[in-house]
Amino acid sequence: MNRFVTILVTGFIALMILSSTVFVVDQRKFAIVFALGEVKQVISEPGLHFKLPPPFQNVLYLDKRILTLDSADADRFITAEKMNILVDSFVKWRIIEPRLYFVSFGGEENRARDRLAQIVKAALNEEITKRTVREVISGQRGKTMEAIRVKVVEEARKIGVQIVDVRLKRVEYVEQINNSVYERMKAERVRVANELRSTGSAESEKIRADADKQRTVILAEAYREAEKIRGEGDAKASGIYAEAFGRNPEFYKFYRSLEAYRASFKNKADVMLVDPNSDFFKYFKGAGSGK
Repeated sequence: MNRFVTILVTGFIALMILSSTVFVVDQRKFAIVFALGEVKQVISEPGLHFKLPPPFQNVLYLDKRILTLDSADADRFITAEKMNILVDSFVKWRIIEPRLYFVSFGGEENRARDRLAQIVKAALNEEITKRTVREVISGQRGKTMEAIRVKVVEEARKIGVQIVDVRLKRVEYVEQINNSVYERMKAERVRVANELRSTGSAESEKIRADADKQRTVILAEAYREAEKIRGEGDAKASGIYAEAFGRNPEFYKFYRSLEAYRASFKNKADVMLVDPNSDFFKYFKGAGSGK
């Protein structure tokens, strides 16, 4: 019985030792086999592999995929014109030299992220201080990102990392400058609006004055033409009257007297005090009386 237990324990120990010498490498991982902090082997191919049991050899796995370094908070930088801006960026990176990466950070990804963040911030600071806000935001944004990417790539290669992409997500003024810029833009828009309003008012007055002038000229010309036509009509009427009544002066006198009678007796309430023998009633006398 004791012998059976011994065999069983021995087999279990052997199995444990054997299992500690076997490890599987995932296709998404690098495997680093090291002993006492010294790298013995780097395995990039997936599959079943063997090593010495601990503590003689241990295995550390590193991510082979593309990783993202996204800053939690925007960093503040000073541009060429001494303006404070906030820049929010992100970096796509991956491990390409596991041995160098392990030596640099001991396989700790957080330390690698901190170092990459420092590299990116230094590259951003170096490039942004040489450019104006306009160039960083729009004018030379592509050139700025390319210059930053080149600097980050060079530094990252020294720690076994490849930079896939570097992008500026957000570039804006700090809050104090934002308010200042807003107020300045508002004042500029108000000035332009007042200028346009003043120009429009002056143009309106000019148009109104020109319209009034044209109205006065048109009315004056129309009045002059009307008076001219009226004068010509009166002249023609007078000529016709003169010609018509010149042929029979007595009839003309009779017609004028009738006009006077009509004008004098329009209202029954009218009262006239006139000598009955005056010339006014000359044609009221009996027929045939001509005196």
